[in-house]
Amino acid sequence: MGFADVSIAELATDYNLTVEEVFFLCERLGIAYKSSKTRLPLEDAKAIISHAIEKNNSDSQEEAAS
Repeated sequence: MGFADVSIAELATDYNLTVEEVFFLCERLGIAYKSSKTRLPLEDAKAIISHAIEKNNSDSQEEAAS
């Protein structure tokens, strides 16, 4: 498995999440990590990005409905 060369902290910043939200996703998805500087394998990063996009889309829909 290749590496995405992206850390948990970078994913959080890029997808408007807190580091704690990314940690929660890692735990929920069974992704091992040590800190916010952990570099993720490509497939793990893609899984987190997918969930982040879903969250951001649902947040946008909730704002539009308000």
